Amino acid sequence: MKKDYYQAGLIGLGMGLVVFLGWNQVNLIPFLLIIGVVAGLYFLSQGKVGRGFETVGNVASVNCESNISFNDIGGQEVAKRELLEALDFLRLEEKIRQLGIRPLKGILLTGPPGTGKTLLAKAASQYTNSVFVAASGAEFVEMYAGVGAQRVRQLFSKARQLAKKVGKKSGIIFIDEIEVIAGKRGSHTSHLEYDQTLNQLLTEMDGLKPRQECQVVVIAATNRLDMLDPALIRPGRFDRQVKVDLPDREGRLRILEIHAQAKPLAAEVNLEEVAQDTYGFSGAHLESVVNEAAILAFRQEELEIRTTHLREAIDKVLLGEKLDRRPAAEELRRVAIHEIGHGLMSEILRPESVASLTVIPRGKALGFMRQTQKEEQYLYTAAYLQDQIAICLGGAVAEKAVYGHWSTGAANDFEQATDQAKQLIEAGLSRLGIISKDYMEKGKFQEVMTEILEEQLQRVGKIIAERQGLVLRVCEELQKRETVSGEWFRGEFGRKEEISKIN
Repeated sequence: MKKDYYQAGLIGLGMGLVVFLGWNQVNLIPFLLIIGVVAGLYFLSQGKVGRGFETVGNVASVNCESNISFNDIGGQEVAKRELLEALDFLRLEEKIRQLGIRPLKGILLTGPPGTGKTLLAKAASQYTNSVFVAASGAEFVEMYAGVGAQRVRQLFSKARQLAKKVGKKSGIIFIDEIEVIAGKRGSHTSHLEYDQTLNQLLTEMDGLKPRQECQVVVIAATNRLDMLDPALIRPGRFDRQVKVDLPDREGRLRILEIHAQAKPLAAEVNLEEVAQDTYGFSGAHLESVVNEAAILAFRQEELEIRTTHLREAIDKVLLGEKLDRRPAAEELRRVAIHEIGHGLMSEILRPESVASLTVIPRGKALGFMRQTQKEEQYLYTAAYLQDQIAICLGGAVAEKAVYGHWSTGAANDFEQATDQAKQLIEAGLSRLGIISKDYMEKGKFQEVMTEILEEQLQRVGKIIAERQGLVLRVCEELQKRETVSGEWFRGEFGRKEEISKIN
């Protein structure tokens, strides 16, 4: 407050001096230039450096108390156990001191976006009864030299001051998107400010003394572990790396149950089925599914969220909102045949794998076949990858069987099929055996990939040709309904002698 009074007094004195000199007909241009330069320098030093970090350092943007607990986070049991073990070193200070254990200085959370890294950091502050100070990597770096380094110092200083102010012995600093300031040094050849900021962070983390009055732990989050400087992720700085991965089916069910607690679900809703249908979804996706289902129920003036709302919400989260445009009748028929081709191959090769078929345009897709997966799978055999290629090619082959050629709508399918073939070769599952792409004869890789794709095209063509009548029959119904469930689809193709016949 006194500083503000001094600043106001100096400004008033300066204005009075200018008026006095002007009254005495003194040339004011040199004085005004000097004042302008001084004011500009003061603005850069005070406005940009001194107070430029108020987005983090301001008390209004710092959460001294976190109301998020680990019980509020589902689907990350392994990550939570590993994080809790690390945090116990902070909670049980006296016990670890007796055992001579060095307190952890940093915990690095890695994993895809939307998996709950920020929530875990907030829960950590609540679990350890620590103050919580959060910042994003993008807030540290500007065009002004030294700004990022000073902001790092301010961040650590703020955490200690807040802990002392509220009577706590520890503080947690959370830095999201740390790869922005912690990239490998030397990679930013045109901007050394990044390296200076990282150097300051390394210094601050090394300066954390085990027995200082306030223990500060840095929790950082990134989905680009490969970009980080080795000096940052070595033991003694970030001592623990906790993998926060996409949830499995049990984890997805737990997340859905948490987000559905305050929402009125109809008795017909089975969250286990929803969890099965959302393979590959992150926690953020699942929260969005439940929220979008509630919005759909609100639009339809329903008092409860029904299964149809959840199914449509899954499609919306995957592909986007329904589009107003509608294809012409013949184009709609082609889209239906294309999606039925995917669905037919999926059901033949992986029974009960189709969740729904739709010809309603969403996002960039004119139609969509959504699959479900009964069990989580982490390793893939040659047979699995070949079947996946066949499913990708099913739409184009179905079009060709009916029209004599396929359309541009199969472009994305071909891209996925090519990726699967590439994975098959690089894993040593092709006729080439174990290979290195870098040492292969030019054109050999493409030759083998073409062979794999051509083999599956022949295979799919034979299967669909034998069932072309079924494809056309279901096509008429799909055009009328626009969306059909996997159960209905299996009922139409439910003749076991037809479905189980694999060629």
